[in-house]
Amino acid sequence: MILLRHGRSSANTAGVLAGRSPGVELDETGLGQAEKVVERLAGIPIAEIVTSPMTRCRQTVEPLAIDRKLVPTVEDELAEVDYGDWTGGSLKTLAKEPLWKVVQAHPSAAVFPGGEGLAGMQARAVAAVRAHGARIASEHGEHAVWLACSHGDVIKSVLADALATHLDNFQRIMVDTCSVSVVHYTETRPFVAKVNDLGGDLASIVPPKPRRRRSTKRSSDAVVGGST
Repeated sequence: MILLRHGRSSANTAGVLAGRSPGVELDETGLGQAEKVVERLAGIPIAEIVTSPMTRCRQTVEPLAIDRKLVPTVEDELAEVDYGDWTGGSLKTLAKEPLWKVVQAHPSAAVFPGGEGLAGMQARAVAAVRAHGARIASEHGEHAVWLACSHGDVIKSVLADALATHLDNFQRIMVDTCSVSVVHYTETRPFVAKVNDLGGDLASIVPPKPRRRRSTKRSSDAVVGGST
C-alpha cells in the first residue's frame, strides 16, 4: 500500500486547521506536487486508487487517475479528522488551548470538542486500509500495489499501527504534503518500507513475483541481518 498525503492546500499555508471544512483546495504548489506524483510513480503498477472524500485529496490523485485510466474509490473512513469546534481555527490560537498539550503528549486521550477522538480516528483508518488491502489482494492478487490518499494525522496513525507503536508516539512521525509512505501487509505483520519519502526511487516498492505458483503469499518473516 502506498500512502500518499494530499498536496499543499490553501489552509496549510494560512496556518489554519482545515479539518473537514468545505472548499479547501490545493494551492499552486499543491497542484504542481500532484502532477509530479505521476512521474514519481511511473513504472509502478497501480491496481487501484482509494481516496479520502476531501477535495484536496481528490485533486491530488486526479492526475494519476487520468494517467492510469483508473476511477478512484472514495472512502469516507480515510477522511480528515473531525476536529469539531477546532475546525477552521488558527493553529497559533489553538496552541494556547489546554487540549493542545494532550494532543501533543497523550493523543490517545484527545477528543476534540464536538468532534472525534484521535484513537477513534486511528481505529477507523486502520480498519479501512486493511479492508481495502484484503479486497484488492483478493481481486488483483497478493502482490498487487494500490494507493491510498489521505491526510497527515490519518496517515501517521496508520503508520504507527504498522510500526506497532502506541498512538501516543504518532506525533514523532513526520508526513509532509504529497509525501509517500509504503506498507507491505502480510498474514501476521506489516512491513514499513518507506516513511515521508519526498523524491526517492520508488522502484523497489514493487514486490517481486513469486518464483513458484504455490508461493503466492508474501512471507511474514523478516530478513535476518537486513534486506539486500
